[in-house]
Amino acid sequence: MSDFFSSGWSLFIAVATIGGLVACGILLIIASRRQVMASDNTTGHVWDEDLRELNNPLPAWWMGLFVLTIVFAGIYLALYPGLGSEAGKLGWTSVGEHDKEIAQARASMAPVYAAFASQTPEQLARDPKAHAIGERLFANNCAQCHGADAKGSKGFPNLTDDDWLWGGSFDTIVESITKGREGNMPVMAAAVGSSEDVRNVAHYVLSLSGSPHNSLYAQLGKEKFVVCAACHGPQGKGNQALGAPNLTDKIWLHGWGEEAITAMVNNGKHNVMPAHGERLTPEQIRVLAAYVWGLSQPQGGAAAP
Repeated sequence: MSDFFSSGWSLFIAVATIGGLVACGILLIIASRRQVMASDNTTGHVWDEDLRELNNPLPAWWMGLFVLTIVFAGIYLALYPGLGSEAGKLGWTSVGEHDKEIAQARASMAPVYAAFASQTPEQLARDPKAHAIGERLFANNCAQCHGADAKGSKGFPNLTDDDWLWGGSFDTIVESITKGREGNMPVMAAAVGSSEDVRNVAHYVLSLSGSPHNSLYAQLGKEKFVVCAACHGPQGKGNQALGAPNLTDKIWLHGWGEEAITAMVNNGKHNVMPAHGERLTPEQIRVLAAYVWGLSQPQGGAAAP
């Protein structure tokens, strides 16, 4: 709680919680001592000429339950976290409970993953049981970005083709899942030159893949492409060590056409794939990597019948 805004919020929560319990107790005391306001045991309020409000004392069972509720709340707050940053006598935390459940789940699945330890990536990709587990791991951890069919979308790579920013080998996929990836396209407009130069470079990039382009603009942009070649290579074939995409194919991660390429040069792009090394065990990552690797293989992704 002290991390929410400042340590003052922790104190505020503690005071508000204790103050609420004390107020409930005071309310009970006041209600139990209230005197009859009229000789006929009514409050003096009358509705519809003859409907009178009685001033009977609170039922004992109701009072008892209210007192037990206050006592229970006090005991609970002493044992469990509820007073701001106070941890409670039992030291219970939701994080600890989560970690405990995760440990139990991993222990129960350990024999299953142990059976996959001796299998090669090719065998894992074709093993029906490993394939099913990999598919579930993908749905829970990867489908949010890459899609349930792993075909990706704008800004999120398609994992079912043979176009890989960082490399598509099994070991590289394991590394990508474990450590994550961070790709950075710097703002290059100033290095390229004028807005016309940026336009010309965009058409030259389009020409590399045989996409529709203005050949005159492309010819003028070829010389300016040298500033892009540092990452994408002289031929525009990319550099997997840097995560720089191949510009000679017709796969456009962030959009196709002069406008999209110009926007990339002018604005740059920063992409992050989060690391899953702390979220998944090495055994889970290995099965997941085999599943992802198999998606891009002609036969590797099909589980054996």
